[in-house]
Amino acid sequence: MAVVYEKTKLLTDKPLHYCPGCTHGIIHRLVAEALDELGVQDKTIGVAPVGCAVFAYDYFNCDMMEAAHGRAPAVATGCKRVNPNNVVFTYQGDGDLASIGAAEITHAATRGENITVIFVNNAIYGMTGGQMAPTTLPGQVTTTSPYGRDTNHCGYPIRVSEMLATLDGPAYIARVSVHDVKHIMEAKKAIKKAFQLQIEGKGFTMVEVLSSCPTNWGMTPQEALKWLQENMIPQYPLGVKKEKEAE
Repeated sequence: MAVVYEKTKLLTDKPLHYCPGCTHGIIHRLVAEALDELGVQDKTIGVAPVGCAVFAYDYFNCDMMEAAHGRAPAVATGCKRVNPNNVVFTYQGDGDLASIGAAEITHAATRGENITVIFVNNAIYGMTGGQMAPTTLPGQVTTTSPYGRDTNHCGYPIRVSEMLATLDGPAYIARVSVHDVKHIMEAKKAIKKAFQLQIEGKGFTMVEVLSSCPTNWGMTPQEALKWLQENMIPQYPLGVKKEKEAE
């Protein structure tokens, strides 16, 4: 019998700790498959800070580093500068990257560090109990905004990809989603492209992935995917936000 699909060797057999219906597992698979297809397993270093993906070192079958909350871009910068031939990526949530790590990601991007950032945006703090995040939508209910995010009091959500796209340093920034099969396939293409550009030495690349959080959203997995499509995508439009022309 012909093999149609098999698990990539870039993922371990460790059972994932994520909540049922969480799309972190899908994103892990896309990252791993992209690295596998590019044939860079033996020279890849992943960096995971604090957040839902804090145990990523158990799941990716490559060298992994742990960073303090929000500091993954700084750690990744060190890894890449010590050995420029390595393929280095960070895997960060929106609370980590857009809040405590906002300065780190901005300066890594503006310096054009030749690293790849996988930015998972589920519009909430997942690991710590469902608090309002910098990406929480106006009116969205969280444990710290029980009546919905009030923009008069808390301001508006940050569109990180658009913000970083204004800088000169980044080579490629895209926003994708994993709410259905079509968009999952498009997400993989963007992730693989980001890694390929890093391998070619083009500079800073980032893929923002819109992801669901059924547990903290208080929804079933199916409801969460529908909510993402109907509410998050209008707030965070999909597509390539920046791509430098070939030099």
